[in-house]
Amino acid sequence: MPPETTNQARLIHFLQEELAVPAAAISLALRQSESEASRLPIVLWQYGLITIQQLNQVFDWMESA
Repeated sequence: MPPETTNQARLIHFLQEELAVPAAAISLALRQSESEASRLPIVLWQYGLITIQQLNQVFDWMESA
């Protein structure tokens, strides 16, 4: 499994378990992030699926992961 896939799986787990982001929201953001070549957390925030505080939590988590 490529490292990107592992990192993405860990990120999705964090979003679901720590921030309680619904699976449907993550699925939507994954589709949009692929078509827009954006990062998943940014898409979640742009679509209003996570708050700016949650976005900062995700970035903090990503830095320490």
